[in-house]
Amino acid sequence: MSAGSMLYFNVNDGFLEGIVRGFKLGILTSADYSNLVQCESLDDLKLHLQTTDYGDFLENEPSPLHTTTIAEKCTGKMVEQFNYLRAHSVQPLSTFLDYITYGYMIDNVVLLITGTLHERDPEELKEKCHPLGKFDAMGSITVEQTTADLYNNVLVDTPLGPYIQGALAVQDLDEKHIEEIRNTLYKAYLEDFDRYCRTLGDATYEVMHQLLGFEADRRSINITLNSFGTELEKEDRAKLYPRLGLLYPTGIRTLAEAEDPDSVQAAVAHIPTFKELFSQVGYDEDKSLEDAFFEHEVKLNKLAFETQFGYGCFYSYFKLKEQEIRNIVWIAECIVQDQKSKINQYINIY
Repeated sequence: MSAGSMLYFNVNDGFLEGIVRGFKLGILTSADYSNLVQCESLDDLKLHLQTTDYGDFLENEPSPLHTTTIAEKCTGKMVEQFNYLRAHSVQPLSTFLDYITYGYMIDNVVLLITGTLHERDPEELKEKCHPLGKFDAMGSITVEQTTADLYNNVLVDTPLGPYIQGALAVQDLDEKHIEEIRNTLYKAYLEDFDRYCRTLGDATYEVMHQLLGFEADRRSINITLNSFGTELEKEDRAKLYPRLGLLYPTGIRTLAEAEDPDSVQAAVAHIPTFKELFSQVGYDEDKSLEDAFFEHEVKLNKLAFETQFGYGCFYSYFKLKEQEIRNIVWIAECIVQDQKSKINQYINIY
């Protein structure tokens, strides 16, 4: 990056980059987790979290605390930070931050479709939606709406509209296809996000291409593993694989022909990263493939902060916060269920 480009970056985005790097310093450390796992109750957990950057965020919550309350308040803290960055950003960072919300928006859309199929109360559905994935048209959802109404009057008017219209039809919105809908939208989202990052310069694209590529590979592997024993045909399964990542294109073709978990492992074994991740699961009975993926994702997101004058650190910070929230909720659940033997199975970040 030239000196002029660095100066231009600092003029528009240097302040917010400094803010997000400051946020990163507040991520829980191994010492914080050592204190949390020794807690005997959720009230103890609350006291220890007060000594961290979370502060008194649970101060007004009555006892007994619930893990759902802790998860909700932790997420709320993350959303506050995101909204601060988004409110003070200018183009193209503001659009980049909007792209981060699209992943949450996809999960919300799938939740709304599922709820509409089961005739659930729209207000109840809206409460369950992730706050970073909410969109204006959600306010117009009513009890009387069918999935066709949802598609024509709500979904096509969201930022996901181009993905939805390009890949889904009204007749696809049924319970049988719900996971296919999710994976179809994620495929379009990841590919589009990667294309957008390419326009933002090398410092952003090099980091984001790797991060989005790993997410694409993880989704391709999980789609394949979850398809066994279902009615999803190989041809339809292959259409759900994102066209980026280390597995694309050679590994994807092999993966499309996999018929069992062993053949999935064989299909990705030519990539050292995935060969290592699968081997970790074989050696450690307490570690799932999902755990191995999360651990590797943490490593990649920590590395993103070693690159300056790019937007990758914004994306990575919120991915690390997601993992932190999963860790806190895991520890809280172990305390409530008196499962102290499993309480250390969180994924340490720093």
